[in-house]
Amino acid sequence: MNPRVSHKLPLFARTSIFNHHHRIRSSSFFLRNLHSATNQPRVSINGSGSSSKGNPFLVPGATVATILMLGALHARRMYSDKKIEEARESGVELELKPDVKAKFLRMLPLRSISRFWGFLSSTELPVWLRPYAHKAWARAFHSNLEEVAFPLDQYASIKDFFVRSLKEGCRPIDSDPHSLVSPVDGTIVRVGELKEGVMIEQVKGFSYSVSSLLGAGSFLPLMAAKDIHELDGSQQENNSRSESTKSWWRISLASPKLRETSLSRPMKGLFYCVIYLRPGDYHRIHSPVDWNVLLRRHFSGRLYPVNERATRTIKNLYVENERVVLEGKWQEGYIALAAIGATNIGSIELFIEPSLRTNQPRKKLLQSEAPEERVYEPEGTGVLLKKGDEVGVFNMGSTVVLVFQAPALKKHEDRSSSEFRFCVEKGDKIRMGEALGRWHDL
Repeated sequence: MNPRVSHKLPLFARTSIFNHHHRIRSSSFFLRNLHSATNQPRVSINGSGSSSKGNPFLVPGATVATILMLGALHARRMYSDKKIEEARESGVELELKPDVKAKFLRMLPLRSISRFWGFLSSTELPVWLRPYAHKAWARAFHSNLEEVAFPLDQYASIKDFFVRSLKEGCRPIDSDPHSLVSPVDGTIVRVGELKEGVMIEQVKGFSYSVSSLLGAGSFLPLMAAKDIHELDGSQQENNSRSESTKSWWRISLASPKLRETSLSRPMKGLFYCVIYLRPGDYHRIHSPVDWNVLLRRHFSGRLYPVNERATRTIKNLYVENERVVLEGKWQEGYIALAAIGATNIGSIELFIEPSLRTNQPRKKLLQSEAPEERVYEPEGTGVLLKKGDEVGVFNMGSTVVLVFQAPALKKHEDRSSSEFRFCVEKGDKIRMGEALGRWHDL
């Protein structure tokens, strides 16, 4: 007799397995819906608008990147400052010593990285987060929040806070008519008088050409030493102009290795001052004197960092970096202001020319493409700026180089001395509006 086989058990088993898989799929579907429902009400990256419901503690990705960047920059700055301070205390004069990092920086797409960082720092933050983000920046880079013109929640992004204006009266302008004031807050890197060779010292043992910094078309008041006693004032200026405007290739192709020969030297009373702006400093640029801005020259170069470590490891740092040069005249003669770009954003804005755009994608692969020039109208008069007027703004820490004529040299006790005297020296901290130097009528 054949045994009877029951089909109920397998049927129940299949049914049980089916129900089990169905419950798993149902649970997965429920979890997906729950996750989707949780993510839907997030605030948009630009902070404009979308629903305010959802998790109020959810930090946008751009904010996380900003905080991480701040932390890394702060740690690096603290380490670098400690080493530099130790060297100074021991009396060591820092010299140019190119390292692996400098060579590595040449391979990085710093311009693209800077544009990306500009995008992140321009991201609009949620209103509740703004005070925390701006206080974190101020704490990391020692910014003075008591000088800020508006409440912190009114600065929509890190960039807006970075280029902030200050409360009225925070930067009084030196009223002495015989003074030249600092155009920015910062630290004095170099000051001095231009001698034969027309070079500015970057660090001990290495200098760069002023003509390379300002451009081949600069009307820097230079003259050939052999013609010093043969030419009158007007002829000297014409000779200088014709020599400097031969061709931009002479500078750009040789840059940054171009050196002025000893046969060229500045006219008497030509000085320079280099000021470095730290990330926590006030970053608006002001007019150092009453002057007429005659032209603007924009060099689309690299975007290396410009901190003290970079000046000791990268040759021709200011000559290679992107920069905007303003040239003009004031009561004592020639004056030029060079705003040097730096890593991260690298953007320089001019209030006197809002249409100017820096750190744009390159149209040419050649590093030595000609600078873009603009002559301000009316030609010969240009744009009049008063001492203390706002000229422009840096969108990240950078450097300003001033080159200017001051009252002529006088002879006293068998030695040359100038009526003009700097009020500052290397390493001093200075604020916008404070006197860089003074002179007296004799």
